Amino acid sequence: MAGNADPGVYSTAVRPGLRTRLADPLARRARRRRRALYLELARPQPQETVADIGCGSMGLITLDVPGQITGVDRAARPGYAGEGFVQAEAQQLPFGDDDFDIVYSNSLIEHLPPADRPRAAAEMARVGRRLFVQTPNRWFPIEPHALLPLVHWLPRALGRRLWPLGVTGDSFDEIRLLTAGELRGLFPGARIARERVGPLTKSLIAYIPPE
Repeated sequence: MAGNADPGVYSTAVRPGLRTRLADPLARRARRRRRALYLELARPQPQETVADIGCGSMGLITLDVPGQITGVDRAARPGYAGEGFVQAEAQQLPFGDDDFDIVYSNSLIEHLPPADRPRAAAEMARVGRRLFVQTPNRWFPIEPHALLPLVHWLPRALGRRLWPLGVTGDSFDEIRLLTAGELRGLFPGARIARERVGPLTKSLIAYIPPE
């Protein structure tokens, strides 16, 4: 996704340009903040197993965190450098209940069709004892994939017309951002943390901490 350090299969290449160059330092800072939040909220240990759902070509392994990380993506990733890789859809994970100590997912769920999100959320909660699921906040004024202000707040027809002015190759209709209430509804057993830029919430995290 535009502006993210670990894009997955649900995004396409970001178009280069001034906005992309300006966003790169912010993306690196956001990655450092997310790493700190992941360490604080999930508290991963070196011996623990982690499933990175929607890992893309790298994903969580770029954050240099403890744990034995298995990447999961709907596209083949032959160069994936984690402990292992499984090709699967988030809505149908080929794992047993509580197979992983932690399930991590970054900027994936907003790319799923709304009808598929409850199943994907249930699968993540099923296969992991702890959760760390991040998604951009719908009420942040900059749409993080296109790097356009307010476009995601406009009527859909108008937003679709303006979308090509952004930096992403993702389809406008492929992305529907979530609110905190919607994320909480998908993960009713989780707590909600917020990544902030000043007073504004940029991203939301549904997490289940260690018992």
